[in-house]
Amino acid sequence: MPVLIQLPLDSPEVEVLSTEFQPDGALLIKVESTRQGARCGRCGREIQQFHGYDRPIQLRHLPMLERRVYLEIRSKRYRCPYCQGRPTTTPRCDWYDPNSPHTKAFEKGVLCGLVNSTVVDVSLKLGRGPDAVDGILGRWISTTVEWSRLTTLETLGIDEIALPRGHGTYVAVISTRDAQGHVSVLTVLPDRLKATVKAFLEAIPAPLKATIQTACTDMYEGSTNAVSEALPGVTVVVDRFHVAQGYHACVDQLRKQELKRLQQELPEAEYESLKGLMWVVRQDWSRLSEADQNRLLPLFRQSPALKQAYCLRQVLTGIFNSPVTKDRATEVIQKWCDQVRARGLPCLDGFLTTVANWREEITNYFLQRQSSGFVEGLNNKLKVLKRRCYGLDSVKTLFQRLWLDLEGYRLFGIG
Repeated sequence: MPVLIQLPLDSPEVEVLSTEFQPDGALLIKVESTRQGARCGRCGREIQQFHGYDRPIQLRHLPMLERRVYLEIRSKRYRCPYCQGRPTTTPRCDWYDPNSPHTKAFEKGVLCGLVNSTVVDVSLKLGRGPDAVDGILGRWISTTVEWSRLTTLETLGIDEIALPRGHGTYVAVISTRDAQGHVSVLTVLPDRLKATVKAFLEAIPAPLKATIQTACTDMYEGSTNAVSEALPGVTVVVDRFHVAQGYHACVDQLRKQELKRLQQELPEAEYESLKGLMWVVRQDWSRLSEADQNRLLPLFRQSPALKQAYCLRQVLTGIFNSPVTKDRATEVIQKWCDQVRARGLPCLDGFLTTVANWREEITNYFLQRQSSGFVEGLNNKLKVLKRRCYGLDSVKTLFQRLWLDLEGYRLFGIG
């Protein structure tokens, strides 16, 4: 006796009439809707007079036991006794779209397959053309944010990414993180110009706009000015990691200069012992092993200026890691700047100018310790997405795919 198993169809209100295997191994399941009656397409009244069947249609469904599955349904038609001409109406089933050759369950499965994958890969696995997969993406995923999905915005993040890399063309990525830490992408804009960013921010629905408390961004006036003008009262925070990049780069530049000098001044054998320390110098002292710390000491003996710059870098990082208020942070950062000037370290002059120009936005970090680290995470996803999808360069498609990578499993997971 054959062993029978039951598998859910994920298609409500249907009765299975028969099953058969096709010559190519696919499973064809013939079904009939159990729904009785319809709503007249003309007058809107409920009607119960059965008229007949539409022609049968086959819909691609979720695979079962690695076999392709098709559902075949002959939809019932009902005649309206109230309208002139007694027109007929076919009731629509919730489990498929009349304009799609697939069930909704199959299309959700395709969307789950697209998460962290490519259209070509999913197309090959399912035996559907790339256009069919693109069509599913277009039917389910909007090319712009659907504000109705959001209840609060809390913290905005604004950053940009080169698209394509090395060509000076930037797109702006705007995202949000709510109080629970959930991150959502709001848009991928075609450029980072102030007018473009401002227009998007002004278009945020008023109820959601009222929930925005903080906007985290880098030191780009186009973004910060757009926030100040479009969202008055929102605190602008210059991301601490962009600040850290600034003073780390200054110390790293001094390292290059000092090693070039030492290469000319020291015997070759002595200089050789100082090479290969780039990544060691770039690390914080507390993260270095004792062996790496000992490797740095000879370099610092040969370059007191580099030692001072390295120590000052450590001090500033410590300030950002300390639980101090904004006022106290403003005070100690100013003292740090005074120390830099007193020690005569021109490598940090550019960073001192940055602090002077962005003092308010930099120290706003200490109000709630907000950063745009979550935006950097999205940017990394976007970079991976570009590489994975072979140079994807449409901002609308980028938004769809980024949104799907973030939300796909939660919204379209099967089972």
